[in-house]
Amino acid sequence: MNSLDQLAADPRIVMRNRAALDPRGRCVVYRMRRAQRALDNPALNTAIDAANALAQPVVVFFGLLARHPQANLRHYTFMIEGLAETARKLAQRRCGFVLRACDGANSADEFARFCSEVKPSLVVCDEDPGRRDAKWKRETILYPSAPLWSVDADVIVPSILLEKEQFAARTIRPRLQRRLPGFLKPVGNPLARVPWKAERKIKSQAVSAELIGCLHIDRSVSSTDAFRGGTNAALSALRRFVRERLGNYASDRNHPEVEGTSQLSPYLHFGQIGPHTVALAIQEAAAPARDRDAFLEELIVRRELAVNFVRYNPHFKTLKSVEPWARRTIRAHAGDPRAYLYTAGQLANAETHDRLWNAAQRQMVSRGWMHGYMRMYWAKKILEWSGSAAEAYDVCVRMNDRYELDGRDPSGYAGIAWAIGGKHDRAWGPERPVYGKIRYMSFASTSRKFASRAYIEQWSA
Repeated sequence: MNSLDQLAADPRIVMRNRAALDPRGRCVVYRMRRAQRALDNPALNTAIDAANALAQPVVVFFGLLARHPQANLRHYTFMIEGLAETARKLAQRRCGFVLRACDGANSADEFARFCSEVKPSLVVCDEDPGRRDAKWKRETILYPSAPLWSVDADVIVPSILLEKEQFAARTIRPRLQRRLPGFLKPVGNPLARVPWKAERKIKSQAVSAELIGCLHIDRSVSSTDAFRGGTNAALSALRRFVRERLGNYASDRNHPEVEGTSQLSPYLHFGQIGPHTVALAIQEAAAPARDRDAFLEELIVRRELAVNFVRYNPHFKTLKSVEPWARRTIRAHAGDPRAYLYTAGQLANAETHDRLWNAAQRQMVSRGWMHGYMRMYWAKKILEWSGSAAEAYDVCVRMNDRYELDGRDPSGYAGIAWAIGGKHDRAWGPERPVYGKIRYMSFASTSRKFASRAYIEQWSA
């Protein structure tokens, strides 16, 4: 078995076609999508290792969608800040970086044109749990002359090894724990032996703030100064969390007024930091074991349960994704009267009778991030104030994806499915109006669990 065969045997790698190596190939191309980083990136490492075995250079391609129906100035500012840093760090690893803005409809065509220019022996992509087989098949048809490998760089245990959708944390936890010793280890950051030498005919757009001005995106949701994009900012946030908040994580994580969480979700969503980097830092921290274990449960078990949900459930953006027991109780209570009904516009503007909910909405709209405990309450109340559970689900998805920096993420979709449809949960009794057997949260019970008055005052109008 040669070195490339050994590399291909890595369980993180999915072979998307069976093409032979192109003997005319001049490089290895890594099409970067979700894992937008040069540090601890298994997909980038696979491309570099393959290129070193072939004695060829590596070039990274990023197709920036010039039009996107959901993304906006907030998302693009954060992403481009990170990509500018990633381009510099790739150069330090002797890899090229090419960015081209393209419409969503022709992004695959643009990548195929790029491949025809650089002539890759092998193409590597990072896995996206939301991509279905049909999309992968279309891409292999567009550029069929080189093997296409996709690498799971977004999780610790490759999601393909779980084979099917898992019912709850209790079912995925033992499966992950059995495999963690083999995967929770330093990823490594090899250098490309053959440096990429940019050719003048290979066009690439400069990654800078000026690039945003060329994009046809929604500018009504402004960027936020609460988060700056990039791996360096992510590492700083991680170090700050370990130093200041990890030691009380188990007790403080559900206290929105003290923000006892890591606030790493935007960086994880854009792939500016990887789960291996975070998990290993937590394992090595001098915090109490109960706090480290509580955080790793969220980072590994809960987060990878969400990735599993999106990968194996094609209806993850709708109420169709929930379990039969939840659909039954939702149908049984569909006609229950609602004490309050709010339009999507009223919700977006935080114009409800509930001061706590309004505070959470304002935090999300102004900062691009909402505390995880408040996200649960936020979605539960939308269920209570909407004409139907399906409408509530849709409103939650649209607002989450519009305002949150980590919108369009598996964890967000799983959280909405849990809140509205009991996903990854169980039936609760006694039955309540509107909720039925879906777990209930109230203003009174939620407010008693933390200093809600301080939180409301912090995010008052």
